[in-house]
Amino acid sequence: MADSPSLADPSDTRHMRRALALARRGVGWTDPNPMVGCVLVRDGRVVGEGYHPRVGGPHAEASALERAGEAARGATAYVTLEPCSHYGRTPPCADRLLEAGVARVVAALEDPYERVQGRGLARLDAAGIATESGLLEAEAEGVNAGFFKRIRTGIPWVTLKLATSLDGHTATGSGESQWITSEAARADVHRLRHAHAAILTGSGTVLADDPSLTARLPEGGAHPWRVVLDSRLRTPPGAKVIAGPGRALVVGARNAPDGRRQALEDAGAEVLGLDPDGEGVPTLDGVFRELGRREVSSVLVECGATLAGALLRGGWVDRLVAYQAPSIIGVGGRGMFDGPPIGSMAERVGLRVLERRSLGPDLKLVAVPRQGG
Repeated sequence: MADSPSLADPSDTRHMRRALALARRGVGWTDPNPMVGCVLVRDGRVVGEGYHPRVGGPHAEASALERAGEAARGATAYVTLEPCSHYGRTPPCADRLLEAGVARVVAALEDPYERVQGRGLARLDAAGIATESGLLEAEAEGVNAGFFKRIRTGIPWVTLKLATSLDGHTATGSGESQWITSEAARADVHRLRHAHAAILTGSGTVLADDPSLTARLPEGGAHPWRVVLDSRLRTPPGAKVIAGPGRALVVGARNAPDGRRQALEDAGAEVLGLDPDGEGVPTLDGVFRELGRREVSSVLVECGATLAGALLRGGWVDRLVAYQAPSIIGVGGRGMFDGPPIGSMAERVGLRVLERRSLGPDLKLVAVPRQGG
């Protein structure tokens, strides 16, 4: 097996970019599996394409091979992730490629999952098929950032979403927050929800706003887990976050009142009790590790300033998505983050901006945190 050369053949790069575009079609549907795309090329012509459409569905390689038929023999397969080598919900893709008689397999990167970890490429290599890995590796890793983080650390990828006025307020002093941003920005939030396996909020947000936290898309969307951090189980059993479609999980302290637990369970929620910290609330480490154990790869957090501040200070935020409206709330408005003041500029959390985009009258900013400003 060979690593891809630093200057890849332009046609190889073009076909891998197409495979990555195909992989992204599975966004929101494949968790806990990764999104994968595959392109089969023979004599310079694309003979088959495929992607993993949903968990339990056919893998990208299988779909591409089915479309190619006999034309797959002697072809090159461009795959955004190493072909699997084990039986899971579907047979091993490495075996399917062998049976189809492909001549070469180019993978963007190796699969870190313990049941694969190079075994798929090794099986192909041992059978005489030319294999390479590393082509557009960074782009491929970005497509499945949540999957890779969960597999490597046991913790999901965390996106913190905020909606603010121009002067950095998320609500008026009385707590009114609907709606700060425009319809275009709110529609984008639903797509953001669809792209994550779980949406997490705090009990304060549930009590103040009674949000649904569902992904409402015109074409239909996946309904992520709705997770409420609620140490004392104050969430009303009739709250929208409990009654909506999909799974609702309320995470409280292990010593929370049994009566409240039973009422939430009777309403259809799962209630999980975790050991509290010194302030009587479950630790964020415990919460995220529990979600990782349940194979949740990505979490979108929509919350108030207290939880947002704890997430940022604790280094839990992998990505921040902020929607800023061209309006001013003024004195008394509620801020984005609560917590102790910092003592120096060196303690601030700087941001590396990945995207700036207009959505109607609003601005969408996507950034990743970096310490030291």
